[in-house]
Amino acid sequence: MSADPHGDTIVASFMRPAALTHKFASSLLLLALFPLPAFGQEVSSANPLPVFEFHSGFWLNLHHTLYREARLRRDSPTSADNSLISGLNSSEQRVWESAVTYYLKNYAGKDLYFSLEMVLIKNQLGDFETCPDLAGIKRKSCDAGLPQGLTEALDSAAPIYRAHLWPEHDRLNRRWIFTVAPLVRRNGLGLSHRLAEIYQTDWPKDRIRVDVTAFANAEGAYTTLDPLRVTISSIDSRNQGTDGLEVLFHEASLGISDNVQEAIVRECHQRNIPIPRDLWHALLFYTAGEVIRSAVSPASRSPGAVPDAATTYTSRALQERLYSRGWQDYYRVLSDYWQPYLDGNVGFEDAIAHMVSAL
Repeated sequence: MSADPHGDTIVASFMRPAALTHKFASSLLLLALFPLPAFGQEVSSANPLPVFEFHSGFWLNLHHTLYREARLRRDSPTSADNSLISGLNSSEQRVWESAVTYYLKNYAGKDLYFSLEMVLIKNQLGDFETCPDLAGIKRKSCDAGLPQGLTEALDSAAPIYRAHLWPEHDRLNRRWIFTVAPLVRRNGLGLSHRLAEIYQTDWPKDRIRVDVTAFANAEGAYTTLDPLRVTISSIDSRNQGTDGLEVLFHEASLGISDNVQEAIVRECHQRNIPIPRDLWHALLFYTAGEVIRSAVSPASRSPGAVPDAATTYTSRALQERLYSRGWQDYYRVLSDYWQPYLDGNVGFEDAIAHMVSAL
């Protein structure tokens, strides 16, 4: 295992053992679930089936930290407790304040998922995660092409973040990866096949990039498309252990569930009724929860089995009472008409038609 000299990035690839491929670069620390080849060597096979690739990248963590602090100040401008960093000298404080102010002015009001600008910035920072700066000063190829003000804010705040917050954030990210890794190794391949089967599509051929950050958004994780990338908070209590496994596959489902959304829209158009808001999203929550529950506590779905409260998995939607906050009707039709499809008792189109007609 070779350490990153900057301590900035960690990549973990989760694939079927026969298809494991390791690529090493001098700026990357690759954490694998299987024995590592010698440094610089590759192990490959003809038919790899990728699942996830986890990154703990310096620039994306800095970006989300500045965004988080800017949002805190926007929402509570008079609070003295909304700074995420402490112990700065006067010079560092001025630089950090300048960077936060830039984010407050330009980005605090924009959503990380819905704003195309924020999506493009996130993707670019991920692609340039191993660069020592973003202006191309130390390495010309590291000119990320970001807006000048953003480049200056990030480059100026970088030494401060690296000295005061990054070591702890990176440690927490790595700990989260190592905690979730055994679950991915044990269940990832089967879950990817199962979800692709449910949504009647193929799992992505390329590994799904997962950016692990101390701070993500209010939900603790979000997904952007084209390319499909997941960002997940390592410190959010909702993302730990098996719950984190569900979040990963729920987020990944956003990139493979177009067939469901299209079927709902088609059925509504045929019936000349409004498209139910959030039915698609509620279905994704329900499906991920059921699939994870079946994987980690299979006896809970066995005919005649008596679930053990100590071992039966409770989905995130149920934990957070999403179905009691406006999704009551969705839970009813999902239980009555989508669950039989998951159990293999009815077809996909029939399940969608019955759900739509029952609302």
